[in-house]
Amino acid sequence: MAYVNNIRMFLRVYELGSMSAAARDQRTSPAVASSRIAELEKHLGVRLFNRTTRALNPTEHGRMFYDGAARILQTIDEAEAEVMAATQSPRGTLFVSAPLGVGRRFIAPAVPGFKRDYPQIDIRLRLSDRVIDVTGEGLDMAFHLGPLTDSDLKVRVIADCPRVLCAAPDYISRRGMPEDGNALLREKHDCLNLRFPGAKEFQWTLQTSDGPRRFDVSGPLESDDGDVLTGWALDGAGIVMKPIFEVAEHLRKGTLVPVATTTPPLPTQLACLSPSRKYRDPKVQRFTDVMIAHCKEALAGLDTIPVQPSR
Repeated sequence: MAYVNNIRMFLRVYELGSMSAAARDQRTSPAVASSRIAELEKHLGVRLFNRTTRALNPTEHGRMFYDGAARILQTIDEAEAEVMAATQSPRGTLFVSAPLGVGRRFIAPAVPGFKRDYPQIDIRLRLSDRVIDVTGEGLDMAFHLGPLTDSDLKVRVIADCPRVLCAAPDYISRRGMPEDGNALLREKHDCLNLRFPGAKEFQWTLQTSDGPRRFDVSGPLESDDGDVLTGWALDGAGIVMKPIFEVAEHLRKGTLVPVATTTPPLPTQLACLSPSRKYRDPKVQRFTDVMIAHCKEALAGLDTIPVQPSR
């Protein structure tokens, strides 16, 4: 098992390019990570990484060893998965990510119940609205909200989630009600935008009479946290584009109202992603099945904009 752990550490150091990052990923210290790499190098009789004060790069031997080491771990993981499936007792630690809105509203509330049903599975849940590298960050699965790109990941689509452009009544009283996407630009409305590392210029794709069209929107405020944008919208700071499930209660209360309703946003897609080598793991399958069912139940009835109560 020590040798397997050393190989696992080597893979994470190679993939993350950092001893300290790999140590955090494996829930240990940089000293332990360095020791495991040193033991592996001693066993193989070669240096796997060139180390400097500023960088850590794989040697030619390290690059040669990586593919074989990855296959070894994949075989071990698949063998363990088959045994666990046969015994019907999935166990181990699951590393899961989700967007903030999805994670807080759907995933996190369902985790304690899942843990009671599967006490031998531990959950490490990471919430972030940034773009996640599922494989590179060593995740077993990730919930994804948005368009899907071609990849080697296994995908299970959960639902299409309608979205809405909305703002607080205070903002509308000051700036006026934009009728459509053209008005957003013509009247220079303040649009609240989600920003994350590597994000391109902000574009909202809206449904027009001529089909989907991208609108280059802008505004003085942006954040990498979708719930922060909702808070700003409630404070009257601008217009936000959100999945209906994230703002349904505010729409019911009238603290947010739909705008530009003649050019609504296109729906976004909620899906669950898993690396191919993790897809058949029983603990991944059980968690995915439970959470997908929970998400679908929670989303039921949220496919239309809630009606503001009469006053």
